[in-house]
Parts: sequence; C-alpha cells; structure tokens
Amino acid sequence: MAYQYLSVEKKSVTLKSGTEKQFALVTLNQPPLNALSSGVFHDLDTLITEIEKEPYSVAVITGAGKAFVAGADISEMRGMDKAKAKEYSLLGHKIFSRIENSPCVFIAAVNGFALGGGLELAMACDIRILSEAAQLGLPEPSLGLIPGFGGTQRLQRLVGQSTAKFLSLTAERISAQDALRIGLAAKVVAADALLSEAASLAAKTLALGPKAVSTLKKVITQGADKTLNNALDYEADEFSLLFTGSEAAEGLNAFLEKRPAKF
Repeated sequence: MAYQYLSVEKKSVTLKSGTEKQFALVTLNQPPLNALSSGVFHDLDTLITEIEKEPYSVAVITGAGKAFVAGADISEMRGMDKAKAKEYSLLGHKIFSRIENSPCVFIAAVNGFALGGGLELAMACDIRILSEAAQLGLPEPSLGLIPGFGGTQRLQRLVGQSTAKFLSLTAERISAQDALRIGLAAKVVAADALLSEAASLAAKTLALGPKAVSTLKKVITQGADKTLNNALDYEADEFSLLFTGSEAAEGLNAFLEKRPAKF
C-alpha cells in the first residue's frame, strides 16, 4: 500500500514462547513538522483499514525529524469558511475515533513536538511513550481557535478537568516529565531509546491473548462512559464470553503447566 505522507514498515519481534510476530512502525513524514493536513488524515484512514485486515495487530506511530506532529496544517486552515472548518474537524474526529475504537493497539512514540493536533493524535492512541525531548500542548487559543480534533474532551478524560483547563486556557507547553507526572504519558525515555522501547512494548502486547487484548481495550474505552454498575455488568459479560474460545483454555493450561502461552 502506497502512502503519500506515511512510511509503514513491518517489524519482527521474537516472544518468550519462541513465536515470531510483527508490528507496524508508522512514521508521519510531512516536512517540516508533520502537520495534520487532510492528506495525512486520509493516509491514516487507509492505514487503519489495512491494519484491521489482520485479526489482531499493534502499530507504533512516530514522527520524522524533530516533531511528532506539531499541529494542524495552518496553511490549509487559513481561509476556511464555517462549513469547511467543520468538515475538517469532523474528519479529525473520524480518524482519531477509529484509532481509539479499533481492536488493534496503537502506541504513540512521541519523538518531539506534539502540539495541537499532534497531542490530539497521541491522546487517541492507547499508550503514549515520550522522548525526553518531547513537548506537549494545545496552543489553539493563541490562534483564536479551540482544539478541533477531540482535544477538549480527551484531555480532561485523561488528566482531569482542572489540569485540562490549566493546559488549555493558558496554552501552556509542557515537558515530557511534566506529561508523565500528570498521567498524560506512560513512560519517558532517552531519545535514542524511544523506538526500541516502543518495540519492547509492542512485543509485550503481542505476547498476550489477542482476543483478550482487543476485548480489554473495548471494555476500558466503552466502559468509561457508562455508570459504574452498568460498566461492571458489561465487564462480566465480556469476561464470560472469552471462555467460549480456545484462547482462554490455552492461557490457563500454559499457566498451570508453567510454560509461555502460544496464542
């Protein structure tokens, strides 16, 4: 599959069970700062469709150069009328919701600037690991705008409303360590270790039961908007469904036999 703004490589990892599996390394490459143009969104849309053809997969998303994604494409935004602006916003919503709700796991390996749309992309991913050089923020108010690709909603769900308001209403740009402190990142590593750490996380995920992982992602994501009682009922339903397949049997047998499971 040819992409205009993405580089996609298949990377192999060997699991403890001896099984070799692959994940996709996706590099956004629209110089100079990987701005989120409509073209990038359409490439991401195609990518998600391709990845979801596999029964289960992991994708690591990173950026070329010094930016993960430094924001939306300002040159494309300039001159938009109300209808075009809403179309652009809804396109971002569509793609990031596809990432968030996909049965596949997306890991954001944030190598540099993740500002505006870049932070919104990272927040749509399941796991965020940051280079020590990363900087994050929502600078849209400095342009007389608000985040339009889900940032007003995902940020407060990840870090709480008080911190989300502080970051948004000041357009504050924060360091990787500050992002880790407030729960916006899972891990911070040296710049030269970012992709190897992402590969390690991909390997850990790929070693797990694929149906269990996709179900777990779904239950966490969809359960967040339910009442606790309804979410617990949902969890029990999905938990019990896993016992109807062979995956749970292999996992339980492997545990009792003291060997790595082969999923």
